[in-house]
Amino acid sequence: MSSNKTNRFIPLWLAIAAIIGIVIGTFYGNHFQGNRLNIINAGSNKLTNLLYMLDDQYVDSVDVPSLVEKAIPLILGELDPHSVYISANDVEMANDDLRGSFSGVGIEFIIRNDTLRVQNVITGGPAEQAGLIAGDKIVLVDDSVFTGEGLTNELAMHKLKGPQGTEVKLGVVRYGEKDIRDFIVTRDQIVTHSVVATYMLDDATGYVKIKNFSDNTYEELLVALAQLSMDGFKQLVIDLRGNTGGYLHSAVEIANQLLPRDRLIVYTEGRRSPREEYRSNGHGSYKYMPLVVLIDEGSASASEILAGAIQDNDRGTIIGRRSFGKGLVQQPIPFTDNSMMRLTIARYYSPSGRCIQKPYTSGMDRDYEEDLLMRYQNGEFFSQDSIKHTGPEYYTIGGRTVYGGGGITPDIFVPEDTTDYTTYYREASYSGLIIQFGYDYTDQNRQKLSEYEDEESLVKFLKKQNLVEKFAQYADSHGLKRRNLMIQRSHKLLEEFILSRIVYNMLDEQSWLQYLNEDDPAVKEALRVLNAGEAFPKTPEKNEGQEEEKPDKVAQAYDYRSTHLRHTLIVKA
Repeated sequence: MSSNKTNRFIPLWLAIAAIIGIVIGTFYGNHFQGNRLNIINAGSNKLTNLLYMLDDQYVDSVDVPSLVEKAIPLILGELDPHSVYISANDVEMANDDLRGSFSGVGIEFIIRNDTLRVQNVITGGPAEQAGLIAGDKIVLVDDSVFTGEGLTNELAMHKLKGPQGTEVKLGVVRYGEKDIRDFIVTRDQIVTHSVVATYMLDDATGYVKIKNFSDNTYEELLVALAQLSMDGFKQLVIDLRGNTGGYLHSAVEIANQLLPRDRLIVYTEGRRSPREEYRSNGHGSYKYMPLVVLIDEGSASASEILAGAIQDNDRGTIIGRRSFGKGLVQQPIPFTDNSMMRLTIARYYSPSGRCIQKPYTSGMDRDYEEDLLMRYQNGEFFSQDSIKHTGPEYYTIGGRTVYGGGGITPDIFVPEDTTDYTTYYREASYSGLIIQFGYDYTDQNRQKLSEYEDEESLVKFLKKQNLVEKFAQYADSHGLKRRNLMIQRSHKLLEEFILSRIVYNMLDEQSWLQYLNEDDPAVKEALRVLNAGEAFPKTPEKNEGQEEEKPDKVAQAYDYRSTHLRHTLIVKA
């Protein structure tokens, strides 16, 4: 028994040794030019000596670099849930969304039945210029077979992305044709957008969907707001649902556009990181416009910074469900082999002083990983009363009570609607069959569907095609047994999901969102609040003649619907 326990800790010891060795080597490498210090020279250190002994005396040869690659994630995993190691092969992919651009062929793709299928061709990109179209199946890359069980998103991106100006030869099977077509595509810079939808919900209300916070998000938002200004918007909905975050500076710049002068937006603080505050400068053009921000359990990090700044400053109304609760600040630390560590160095605090980060224990915290599932099981997605506030009370600038303990709790709660939810719908959603059916239907009817250039006319046509029945037959032939009563009960949900996928396949992300938003309860509630003139939160009333008491915690004295419909992964390359 004692031997087994000892064996269990060997990976951790190796991890500690590896990380210390790397840190020491990096430190001396950066501070003493030309002086390379091998980790084995740190003879007084037991842990670094362990690596040396393994390399020098172990019975079999030891691949130390490989050991280090495996060890670093283990040691970081003992710290917190968001300190991570990114290998050199994965660094570029990890940074693409945040940079707002990448070098590739310019397609969106999915992998179905071990084959890469072009979901969309990016307008003006290299693939479009070379002649690829949506629906093409890429079966050869540089004359090598590109299908089979080993085909993954990571492999596809590795093959299709590359330095600007380089060429890649693609072998393509087009629907209705047997022969393989060859295309030579010259890779180029592809711009990725984080503001993915901008349109008017009604004559006065503008809507903006922010997918993440990249280098370009602030500039994209200014363009979106200028467009809405031309349309005459007088009030605004910012949709942050499913937005997992990104760069702090993008969230701060956007908050600055929305807040009056000298309002605290967020501050960070850590053991070795002194408190750093971010405040508005008063130059924003939209600081008095009625505002609603939509959040859900998928909104994290920079999304929570923006939502918290709006809520704590009583600047607008937050609608939806409690956000994820990621309030740890990571600093990128590169290594000489181009790999990278993102190390947590501080915490985010909203203007009222509450920490956005939800509780966790050091090491591999299973409860943390399963938090959203536990929230669902505890009923939090369906009832506001099920939200458990474990942290202390804090106060907004106007004296409203808000809570610490992790995440941003909305001012107005909108539950998941499970009225028509059945096990059949759940299996159809989770199995991927709806997405697969939507793609196959689009592929087989692309010529007819291309006659409809906007979401409204396309949906009107699709609703006449009895798609739920066609899907039920398709699913039955693919292993999902038909359940007529459940299909009837979930008919509306099934139809909405199916139509949304076809709209996305044929048009674009904005059209997809416009369709989903038409019957979205959070969007409807946002419109109700704005049109009733209730966007600015009401603060506690004081008795006449009563002097205002300043709360002691006011900082600076002042559906599964979303999972399956809104968060479907489409990969770009």
